[in-house]
Amino acid sequence: MSELFEGLLRGYDERRRAELVAAYMAVEHAAEPVPEVRFPALREPALRRTVGEMLALSGRTLVRSEQTSWISGYRDDVAAELAKDGDCVPPVQERAVLALVLIHSVAIPRAAGLLEDDSWLSPYPTPVDELRRRTQLPVGELDAALRRLRLAGLVSQVKAGADDSGGFVPGPQFHRLTPAARRRLQEELILAAGPDSPLAAAIRARRRGREREQGESE
Repeated sequence: MSELFEGLLRGYDERRRAELVAAYMAVEHAAEPVPEVRFPALREPALRRTVGEMLALSGRTLVRSEQTSWISGYRDDVAAELAKDGDCVPPVQERAVLALVLIHSVAIPRAAGLLEDDSWLSPYPTPVDELRRRTQLPVGELDAALRRLRLAGLVSQVKAGADDSGGFVPGPQFHRLTPAARRRLQEELILAAGPDSPLAAAIRARRRGREREQGESE
């Protein structure tokens, strides 16, 4: 690691170097966003820029959460390239189950005014029975897909109350979405949940307009 970051850390004394590496390790490996008050290299803008430069060496970037917390995620351009690699994309069964969790835990509560527009974490779990009703997957395949999604941090299993079996909500990986990635995901969820809605039509029209502009610029 010291060799990888040597060019960026060379101008700092030993204490600052240690602070920068500690902040880098925290945002890369923490399950939840890291409060900047715990790390000088996240509190101070100049040091935070250096942490961002350290992350950029591996295609990563800093993602702000709730104004004063940080975590890392893939840069949007890097994520777009990874999405083209089949080995980096979950199988269709897992994507379908994840979409159901997002619809029932995020999209429906958001439509009811219970969630903020840009939030992809939810206190409203999707019951397993609901997933079984809404998917054509055999029970064994559904359970296997949920297990793999949990291991990947894409869903979490929670209880809604002492007498409630609870269900599944989006997992900690959703903390790592950049603002642009959150907007794209919101659009995809609208297209999946209400493909014939006026909002979905507006999204498709906006995308066609962007594609035309890109084609003309090329």
